[in-house]
Amino acid sequence: MNTNAIAKELRLSHWAAIMRERNASGLSIKAFCEKAGFHENNYFYWQRKLREAACADLLDVQTEKVQSHVGTATFAEVTLAGRGMLPSPEKQGSGEVRVEASGVSIVADSDYPADKLMELIKGLAGLC
Repeated sequence: MNTNAIAKELRLSHWAAIMRERNASGLSIKAFCEKAGFHENNYFYWQRKLREAACADLLDVQTEKVQSHVGTATFAEVTLAGRGMLPSPEKQGSGEVRVEASGVSIVADSDYPADKLMELIKGLAGLC
């Protein structure tokens, strides 16, 4: 880890402590910042930076979990519900069908029945 990364971690740690202190004080952000002697824009800047760092850490953890399961087979039973309003499959120019619903996307050969793909996606979306 280089010195810039260490300095960034120290600043984030420092501001995380300030934000915990502000939460414990029960004061509004404006009142706390006035009492502490800094502008509330600084508070909001570091609050955003801390949220970005937390999101990046969460993404790293999720990526590690996915990578740890690569190569292992896991299965979940998918129960297909009755037909509902699902998006129409989108024909691609390269002989494939792409179906997207509820943040799930499946690409298959154009010979595979699109209605089966949509039912599969609906069942998978229910598991998430």
